[in-house]
Amino acid sequence: MIWTLVKAAISAAVIVAVAEVSGRIPRLGALLLTLPIVSILAFIVLWSKEGEMTTITQLARETLVLVPLGLPFFIPFALSDRTGLSFWPSCAVGVLLASITIGLWFRFAPDAMGQPAREVQSEDFRSDNS
Repeated sequence: MIWTLVKAAISAAVIVAVAEVSGRIPRLGALLLTLPIVSILAFIVLWSKEGEMTTITQLARETLVLVPLGLPFFIPFALSDRTGLSFWPSCAVGVLLASITIGLWFRFAPDAMGQPAREVQSEDFRSDNS
Protein backbone atom coordinates (compact mmCIF):
# COMPACT_ATOMS: atom_id res chain seq x y z
CA MET A 1 0.00 0.00 0.00
CA ILE A 2 2.84 2.40 0.81
CA TRP A 3 4.51 1.67 -2.53
CA THR A 4 1.25 2.50 -4.34
CA LEU A 5 1.07 5.85 -2.53
CA VAL A 6 4.71 6.58 -3.40
CA LYS A 7 4.01 5.83 -7.08
CA ALA A 8 0.94 8.08 -7.00
CA ALA A 9 2.95 10.90 -5.38
CA ILE A 10 5.71 10.62 -8.00
CA SER A 11 3.15 10.68 -10.81
CA ALA A 12 1.42 13.72 -9.32
CA ALA A 13 4.75 15.51 -8.91
CA VAL A 14 5.64 14.91 -12.56
CA ILE A 15 2.26 16.25 -13.75
CA VAL A 16 2.47 19.34 -11.53
CA ALA A 17 6.08 20.02 -12.57
CA VAL A 18 5.24 19.80 -16.27
CA ALA A 19 2.21 22.07 -15.81
CA GLU A 20 4.23 24.65 -13.87
CA VAL A 21 7.11 24.69 -16.35
CA SER A 22 4.68 24.84 -19.29
CA GLY A 23 3.01 27.92 -17.85
CA ARG A 24 6.32 29.77 -17.74
CA ILE A 25 8.20 28.34 -20.73
CA PRO A 26 5.87 26.52 -23.16
CA ARG A 27 8.71 25.13 -25.28
CA LEU A 28 10.38 23.53 -22.26
CA GLY A 29 6.99 22.19 -21.17
CA ALA A 30 6.54 20.64 -24.62
CA LEU A 31 9.98 19.06 -24.34
CA LEU A 32 9.07 17.55 -20.98
CA LEU A 33 5.81 16.25 -22.45
CA THR A 34 7.67 14.55 -25.28
CA LEU A 35 10.06 12.80 -22.91
CA PRO A 36 8.84 9.34 -22.04
CA ILE A 37 8.82 10.12 -18.30
CA VAL A 38 5.75 8.02 -17.59
CA SER A 39 7.15 5.14 -19.64
CA ILE A 40 10.46 5.28 -17.82
CA LEU A 41 8.72 5.26 -14.44
CA ALA A 42 6.39 2.44 -15.53
CA PHE A 43 9.32 0.34 -16.76
CA ILE A 44 11.20 0.89 -13.49
CA VAL A 45 8.15 -0.07 -11.44
CA LEU A 46 7.50 -3.16 -13.60
CA TRP A 47 11.14 -4.21 -13.37
CA SER A 48 11.20 -3.81 -9.60
CA LYS A 49 7.91 -5.72 -9.31
CA GLU A 50 8.55 -8.58 -11.77
CA GLY A 51 12.29 -8.57 -12.45
CA GLU A 52 11.91 -9.89 -15.99
CA MET A 53 11.77 -8.34 -19.44
CA THR A 54 8.78 -10.12 -21.04
CA THR A 55 6.13 -7.68 -19.83
CA ILE A 56 8.38 -4.66 -20.39
CA THR A 57 9.14 -5.79 -23.94
CA GLN A 58 5.46 -6.21 -24.75
CA LEU A 59 4.61 -2.86 -23.13
CA ALA A 60 7.36 -1.13 -25.13
CA ARG A 61 6.13 -2.63 -28.42
CA GLU A 62 2.51 -1.66 -27.77
CA THR A 63 3.53 1.84 -26.68
CA LEU A 64 5.67 2.29 -29.78
CA VAL A 65 2.55 1.77 -31.89
CA LEU A 66 0.08 3.64 -29.69
CA VAL A 67 2.06 6.87 -29.22
CA PRO A 68 1.71 7.94 -32.87
CA LEU A 69 -1.93 6.89 -32.84
CA GLY A 70 -2.56 9.24 -29.92
CA LEU A 71 -1.04 12.25 -31.66
CA PRO A 72 -4.32 13.37 -33.29
CA PHE A 73 -5.31 14.52 -29.77
CA PHE A 74 -3.05 17.56 -30.23
CA ILE A 75 -4.42 18.68 -33.61
CA PRO A 76 -7.40 20.72 -32.34
CA PHE A 77 -5.18 22.51 -29.80
CA ALA A 78 -2.54 23.30 -32.42
CA LEU A 79 -5.20 24.68 -34.77
CA SER A 80 -7.35 26.44 -32.17
CA ASP A 81 -6.19 29.90 -33.27
CA ARG A 82 -7.51 29.12 -36.77
CA THR A 83 -10.65 27.23 -35.76
CA GLY A 84 -11.64 29.48 -32.88
CA LEU A 85 -12.13 26.51 -30.56
CA SER A 86 -11.61 27.19 -26.87
CA PHE A 87 -10.06 24.71 -24.43
CA TRP A 88 -12.96 22.31 -23.73
CA PRO A 89 -14.14 21.95 -27.31
CA SER A 90 -10.51 21.43 -28.42
CA CYS A 91 -10.08 18.82 -25.70
CA ALA A 92 -13.30 17.04 -26.68
CA VAL A 93 -12.39 16.97 -30.38
CA GLY A 94 -8.86 15.81 -29.52
CA VAL A 95 -10.14 12.97 -27.37
CA LEU A 96 -12.55 12.01 -30.14
CA LEU A 97 -9.81 12.00 -32.80
CA ALA A 98 -7.40 9.99 -30.65
CA SER A 99 -10.19 7.59 -29.68
CA ILE A 100 -11.01 6.98 -33.33
CA THR A 101 -7.41 6.23 -34.34
CA ILE A 102 -6.70 4.08 -31.30
CA GLY A 103 -10.09 2.37 -31.52
CA LEU A 104 -9.52 1.47 -35.17
CA TRP A 105 -6.14 0.02 -34.28
CA PHE A 106 -7.60 -2.08 -31.46
CA ARG A 107 -10.35 -3.26 -33.78
CA PHE A 108 -8.33 -4.11 -36.88
CA ALA A 109 -4.67 -4.57 -35.91
CA PRO A 110 -3.26 -7.97 -34.98
CA ASP A 111 -2.68 -8.57 -31.30
CA ALA A 112 0.78 -8.77 -29.74
CA MET A 113 1.08 -12.42 -30.76
CA GLY A 114 0.42 -11.61 -34.42
CA GLN A 115 -3.13 -12.97 -34.38
CA PRO A 116 -5.81 -10.97 -36.22
CA ALA A 117 -8.14 -8.96 -34.04
CA ARG A 118 -11.09 -11.08 -32.98
CA GLU A 119 -14.69 -10.12 -32.72
CA VAL A 120 -15.65 -9.07 -29.21
CA GLN A 121 -18.57 -11.14 -28.03
CA SER A 122 -21.04 -10.07 -25.38
CA GLU A 123 -19.92 -13.10 -23.35
CA ASP A 124 -16.51 -11.42 -22.98
CA PHE A 125 -18.10 -8.79 -20.76
CA ARG A 126 -20.01 -11.16 -18.49
CA SER A 127 -18.48 -11.97 -15.16
CA ASP A 128 -17.82 -15.54 -14.13
CA ASN A 129 -20.33 -15.14 -11.32
CA SER A 130 -23.25 -14.39 -13.66
